[in-house]
Amino acid sequence: MQNVTIIGMGLIGGSIGLGLRRWSQNNNNALHVVGYDADIDKQQRAQKLGAIDEAQWSLIRAVEKANLVVVATPIGTMGEIFENIADHLLDGAVVTDTGSTKANVLEWADALLPRRVLFVGGHPMAGRSESIEAADADLFVKATWCVCPSVHATENAIQTVLGMISALGAEPFFVDPIEHDGYVAGISHLPFILSASLMQTLAGDPSWRDMQTLSSSGFRDTTRLALGSPQMHRDIAMTNREAILRWIDQLGVTLQDFRSMLTETDDEASRERLGDFFTRAQDARARWEVKSPRAAEQASVSQQELGSVSVGEQMGRLFLGGLGKKRRPRGADKATNDGRRGR
Repeated sequence: MQNVTIIGMGLIGGSIGLGLRRWSQNNNNALHVVGYDADIDKQQRAQKLGAIDEAQWSLIRAVEKANLVVVATPIGTMGEIFENIADHLLDGAVVTDTGSTKANVLEWADALLPRRVLFVGGHPMAGRSESIEAADADLFVKATWCVCPSVHATENAIQTVLGMISALGAEPFFVDPIEHDGYVAGISHLPFILSASLMQTLAGDPSWRDMQTLSSSGFRDTTRLALGSPQMHRDIAMTNREAILRWIDQLGVTLQDFRSMLTETDDEASRERLGDFFTRAQDARARWEVKSPRAAEQASVSQQELGSVSVGEQMGRLFLGGLGKKRRPRGADKATNDGRRGR
C-alpha cells in the first residue's frame, strides 16, 4: 500500500482525494490517503465526505510516511509549507502541487526542499467552487493538467505524478513554467481581474442602486469571477505580476483602439470599423468554441505512448515504479529542458 498525503482540503484537494480513493477502492485498496488542513473544520468535512482515509491534525505527522504529497493550498502558503515539511519527508518522496502559477512555486521548491525529495509542479485546469462540499471525484475528468517538472525530478517521479493524473481522469500537458504563467495570465487571471474591475467600477457609481435592478444574465456571467477568493486572487496576482501586466497593457491597447473608433465621425466608415471589431471577436470566439478539445487529442497521444495499459494498471505500476521505463508523453523532454533553461 502506498501513502498519499493531500495538504489543503478545499475543492481541489477534496476532489483529488475522492478521485484517488475511488481508484484505490477499485484496485485492491492500493492507496492510503491522508488529509491535512490548517482549518480543522475542513478536515472533518473532508473525512465525512469520504475524500480521505485519515485526517491528520499535525502537518509533520501527515507527511512523514507519504510516498506522494499533493500541496493543494493557496499559492501564498506554499513556500512556508515546503519549508515546514522539508526535514520530515521520506527519502525519494514525490511532492507536487496544484497552484495556479508555476515559476515561483518551482523556485520555492528548489530552494526549500532537499535534493532527496523530488518535486513535479502541477496545475489542474478545473474548478467550480472553493467549498469542500462541492468536491467531486469527476472534477478532473477530461481536464487538462499542466505538468512542470523541476530540474531535479527523475523519470520515476514524473511518472508517479502522471499516474495520479491518469487515475483522476485528467490529461497531462507538459509546459515550461514561464510559458504556463504567461498563458494562464491571459486565459484565467486577466478574466477575474476584469470581472472584479467591472464590479468595482459600477458598484462605486452613485447610480448603482438603481442600475443593479436592470442587471440580467450578461452582467451576472461577466462578474461571476469577482465572487472568487480575494486571498487566492491576491496571491496569484503577486506571483504572476509580470505576465498579468503584459496582458493588461495589451488589453489597454485594444480598449484604446475601440475608444478611438467611438470618437470618430459618425459616418458609414466608422460604423463599418465598429462592426468589424465585433465581427472579429465573434469569429474568434466561434472558432474557439467549435475547436476539438485538446483533451481528446492528448488522450490519443497518451494512449499511444503508454500502449494499451488501462488507467488502473498505469496507476498501479506507477506507484510500484513499473512504468519508469515507459516513454514520457510527446514534447515532455523539450518542455523540461526549456523549463531548466528558464530557471
